[in-house]
Amino acid sequence: MPGNMKIIHDRDLPNGVLDDYNDEPYFRLYHDLKSIRKATGSEIEIVQTNQVSAFVHLINACYSDLSVTAAQMEAYQQTPVYCPELWILLKEKQSGAVIAGGIADYDKEIGEGTLEWIQVLPGYRRRGYGQIVVNALLAKMQGMAKFATVSGKVNSPSNPAGFYRKCGFTGNDIWHILTKKRA
Repeated sequence: MPGNMKIIHDRDLPNGVLDDYNDEPYFRLYHDLKSIRKATGSEIEIVQTNQVSAFVHLINACYSDLSVTAAQMEAYQQTPVYCPELWILLKEKQSGAVIAGGIADYDKEIGEGTLEWIQVLPGYRRRGYGQIVVNALLAKMQGMAKFATVSGKVNSPSNPAGFYRKCGFTGNDIWHILTKKRA
């Protein structure tokens, strides 16, 4: 971790630390993998694939403030938590177009599944496709993982915590990523 950065749990955040640091709070939510809605949609199909180019295109089309490269995604596939069964895309049946997708990790040592990249193309948002992706990944984790987690920015305008709560995630865990203010 860079010397100008700290990661501190909310309960351990010292008084006055924000005088010297910029704060980006992140939530971390938990799912017990017991009650999962069935992931369905008559107009879409769920495809398991680790095709890097499809994920690079999807992720980059979903963000205006960040981008990923094929090399980054290929390196991701070399990590110990990479699980090819947890890379899925949603395609429109009629056109075959990729409209959403998700990537999750699986840590065998602790039995944790972690949602990492849940994306829906801007023109397809607010139609339930994100919930289909999340529920499909959670269903794949059943029998594999003991539990699942997800994290995201607390202050994101898209309210990802609210979205994940609709998918059955619970908790109130907050972590602060602090970066030293410049003098």
